[in-house]
Amino acid sequence: MFWHPFVIGGILLGMGLGAFVDGIVLHQILQWHHLVCITDHCTPLSIEHLQRQNRQDGYFHLGALVLTIVGSYRVFRTAQLPDVPRSPLAFVGATLCGWGAFNLIEGLINHQFLQIHHVLPGRPYEFAADMAFLASGVLLIVIGYLLLRRAFRHRDITR
Repeated sequence: MFWHPFVIGGILLGMGLGAFVDGIVLHQILQWHHLVCITDHCTPLSIEHLQRQNRQDGYFHLGALVLTIVGSYRVFRTAQLPDVPRSPLAFVGATLCGWGAFNLIEGLINHQFLQIHHVLPGRPYEFAADMAFLASGVLLIVIGYLLLRRAFRHRDITR
């Protein structure tokens, strides 16, 4: 089920959308962090520093855009395959799995291993916020998987 071309497209689309939500909400609206933080609270030290952070965030959004385009293309290209469930559950499930995968991968790599930023850098509950971000990834994957499993199990009924 996870290796079906339609599901892979949905996962890529979900990863792109998850990256956009992260970048737009956490980076731009709430201004909790940037892609790369060099100070404890991710506060820019100068105009040049802020420009560099914004440029790095721009590259991050460019990557999100590429994932979204590639995922959308794959979803639309494979949606008419005979073994794809004709149910929104398959699309939503694959997309949620992708969003969860983004949160899990980005949280593990950037927050834990590389430590280039945290969800709430420099706050007393920095680690708890990072763990909540990882937990949201696991939760989205589980919900997405359950929806996908249901969609693929009932695909003959939904046609």
